[in-house]
Amino acid sequence: MIDFKDLHTIENPYPALKELRAFGKPVWHEELQLFLAAKHSDANDVLRNKSLGRIFLPKTPENEWFEFNYLHADSILDSEPPKHTRLRSLVAKAFNRQRIEALRPDIERLTHQLLDDIEAKGGEFDVIADYAEPLPVKVIAALLGFPDSDEHLLRPWSQAIVKMYEVNPSEAHKAEAKKAAKEFADYVHGLMLERLEKPGDDLISELARVTEAGEKLSTHELIATCVLLLNAGHEASVNGFGNGIVAAFQHLDQWKLLQSQPDAIAETAVEEFLRFDAPLHFFDRTATSDTEIGGVAIKEGQKIVSLLGSANRDEDVFVNSDQMDLTRNPNPHIGFGAGIHFCLGGPLARLEMSISLPELFNRFPNLELVGTPVRRPTFSLRGYESVMARTN
Repeated sequence: MIDFKDLHTIENPYPALKELRAFGKPVWHEELQLFLAAKHSDANDVLRNKSLGRIFLPKTPENEWFEFNYLHADSILDSEPPKHTRLRSLVAKAFNRQRIEALRPDIERLTHQLLDDIEAKGGEFDVIADYAEPLPVKVIAALLGFPDSDEHLLRPWSQAIVKMYEVNPSEAHKAEAKKAAKEFADYVHGLMLERLEKPGDDLISELARVTEAGEKLSTHELIATCVLLLNAGHEASVNGFGNGIVAAFQHLDQWKLLQSQPDAIAETAVEEFLRFDAPLHFFDRTATSDTEIGGVAIKEGQKIVSLLGSANRDEDVFVNSDQMDLTRNPNPHIGFGAGIHFCLGGPLARLEMSISLPELFNRFPNLELVGTPVRRPTFSLRGYESVMARTN
């Protein structure tokens, strides 16, 4: 059975995931005590089945995990209807597609600024640290109204918190997550209090005053929402971009397509980046009542995992599923999830990648990767820590 902590599996999980799909139905993982849904149809059903819930179990003791507990218990990601419906409807008022599209000029400006900085350096640069990471962090920071001087705090806080989503987080990662959760929560709370006194046109100000049918976000819900929007607003973009760039470089014909016609294939290329090596691989759900997925009975209280990365390589859905095709269309991947928990940052990530990907190759048509990319040592949130490249 697949070992999610094995470094070889983390580096390349796809052979093991293919073996799981060969069963043709969800399979039981004895060590983790949960079912694995590897087929596209099953993984998709897990995300949409109303008898499966995203259940967060509080960490104990409460006084040591206070911030981390409410950041999750009061977030959209870890709640279910009717609470989820209320939270999402409130946030949707302030984080909608129109607002995201309005960010296009700012994203284009920031993209060119980053490319100017890379060009000024000359020679080699880190695709992650110098390009894929700072762009979405700057965008979501501006959207939330974070001071420019504090942008450097956001990514480390986010990376520490999401380590708790590892299959079996280490004690060190738990401690880092707990510390980051408190620091981030305290910081956002301070900003919230400032914006209540002196509102601006930023998202924190808007969330602080948004209401619907007499309902509004509580203090804890607002803080949890801002933390989630930071994570969702940049993790998918950073990891999707890095994973796709490395995969494309490993497929010479696809790399040449990016070099020769980046604008023409930008839209389909972004979708293939998200399909071929998805930024999220592991999303668990718990049965709130007896149900069935792929002909397998899931009893109340049992867990089942949607393996998104496996679903996106399903041979029954995607022709030549193990081959990268940047012109693939249609491309019904579930890289951003599905159903009520579809990634909040999905539309923003798509916009950022559709701008930054072609512009990178327009500026540096002879771009090539150098050295060995350094992958993050986690299975669930799949991405790279460093990807070195040369501009000419």
